[in-house]
Amino acid sequence: MSHLSQGRRSGSSRKVLRRFVKLAIPKRVVLEILRYREFQPHMRPLYLRLRTANALGISKLWTRKAPATARAFLFVCFGNIMRSPMCEALMARSIRNSQFHVRVMSAGLGATPGTPAHPWGVLAAQDFGIDLSPHRARRLTAEMLDQADVIFAMDYRNQVELLSRFPAARDKVFMLSAYAGGRYRSTEIQDPFFGDEDQTRKCYAVLEGCINNLIAGLGAGKNRDFGLRGTRMSVNLES
Repeated sequence: MSHLSQGRRSGSSRKVLRRFVKLAIPKRVVLEILRYREFQPHMRPLYLRLRTANALGISKLWTRKAPATARAFLFVCFGNIMRSPMCEALMARSIRNSQFHVRVMSAGLGATPGTPAHPWGVLAAQDFGIDLSPHRARRLTAEMLDQADVIFAMDYRNQVELLSRFPAARDKVFMLSAYAGGRYRSTEIQDPFFGDEDQTRKCYAVLEGCINNLIAGLGAGKNRDFGLRGTRMSVNLES
């Protein structure tokens, strides 16, 4: 009986401790710890360095812009069913009637090849005049990286995985959020897969602004080739 009582007291103590930890540690810190643990052990130090550099403002990795001479663009997210295919479609539409020769691709670091675009993505994309229903996911390959002049990551997870798995492509990796402008202050464009259709729509509004700003900055002043005015667009997250 004494052993049983001790076991119950021990279990009760652990519950009290867990409640205390939840109350004492800010939710943001807890989420950051969980996010850290999602990375493979060998990727965790790089993630910590990037996050720390971002917090201290001592790195330019998230504000770097693609060279104006770039002509092959690869958009990368995790599954290639929401964010990256929308970027590919938006950019392809923008350059379709131009005389500018640009190659646009998208792929996913953890994509299951052949997976259709997410239903939320298909519905949200329609509001932007984009049809994602024909899209099928592609898994990122070394060949795709070799063919690209610029590789755009959407969030830290993409960035860390790209830099860890493909270190030779380091100089080609950029954060797409560098083109958001306006009131957008995050270094990431979060995955709407864990949200809903409305969040997907807001995400796509950010992506549209990024693509417009990206195109406006290409060509060293030859923006007329894209049919754009050359003015940078801002993303308003108030809506």
